Amino acid sequence: MVSLSPAAIEAFLSEDDDSVVMLNLLRFEPNGGREKYLDYLGMAKPILARFGARILFGGDGLPALTAERAQEWDAVVLVQYPRRSAFKSMIEDPEYQVAFKVGAAAIADIVLQPLRAIDSLV
Repeated sequence: MVSLSPAAIEAFLSEDDDSVVMLNLLRFEPNGGREKYLDYLGMAKPILARFGARILFGGDGLPALTAERAQEWDAVVLVQYPRRSAFKSMIEDPEYQVAFKVGAAAIADIVLQPLRAIDSLV
């Protein structure tokens, strides 16, 4: 089930209104979740563009290589937002709310992890 934490969103928005990359770790519903998610992306991409966001990467999860027990994901998507406030505006947008319902129906489990660049790593 997909639900956003109001407290986490508030904390996220209390930081500088800088660019952020959102890591989406996705586990699809077993019966048609991947196809429903692709429908969601078709609806969401123009909305993302309207808010200045763009998908940097999307790919299938492969088996984990670490020895420790690791949670495996069906897919990963990285979305860059020009500002944190753009993410907030997008999730409040009525057109996105319709798309969100389609996406939520596709997802069995999800992690949305905001990422801030570390300049010395790149």
